[in-house]
Amino acid sequence: MKMLAPQEIVDVLKEAAGDAFKEARCTEWAEGVKGNKSRQVWIRLDRKALRPALKRLIEIHFPHLGVISCTDLGEEVELLYHLFVYYGVPHSEIMVTLAVSLPKTDLSIPTITDLIPGALVSEREKQEMMGIRVENIPDGRRMFLPDDFPEGVYPWRKDATGIPSDMVKELWTTGRENLKPPEGAGATEEEKKE
Repeated sequence: MKMLAPQEIVDVLKEAAGDAFKEARCTEWAEGVKGNKSRQVWIRLDRKALRPALKRLIEIHFPHLGVISCTDLGEEVELLYHLFVYYGVPHSEIMVTLAVSLPKTDLSIPTITDLIPGALVSEREKQEMMGIRVENIPDGRRMFLPDDFPEGVYPWRKDATGIPSDMVKELWTTGRENLKPPEGAGATEEEKKE
């Protein structure tokens, strides 16, 4: 198996993404007592290039999906697909992160579960917690929030669709004697001054 260097991976994925490729960066550093090298590739793409780039990455070496993380950037939500190529090959792993920003006016992204079945848990989580619409997801049921959780409330969002303050629970008020609130917890600024 011929292993590609980080910049070669960027070049291959840039070709696969075409005009939807935005930018890339490669980093490398040594860590640990033995000085083993860690190598990363960060690629920013338009959503239309996610699947073509991922298909091409699979052809290079089937990647291990660590997680799909996300960030509320205000007007957009950024999805970060953290993958590892050459996973399990000693001292050869390269983390490849594919970053896709979605405007909050159109929070839809195609599923990748047909390419990497293990993505299902992360995709379901992004639907529940951020309000992302994963197109053609094979199982879109809630996984983390209860079925009676209000529609349109997304716990990880920073905007008006995030959790309202009246939904925040104080566990120490549930009658559990072993849970004590931290000093000043739940107090308003004025109460803390008194």
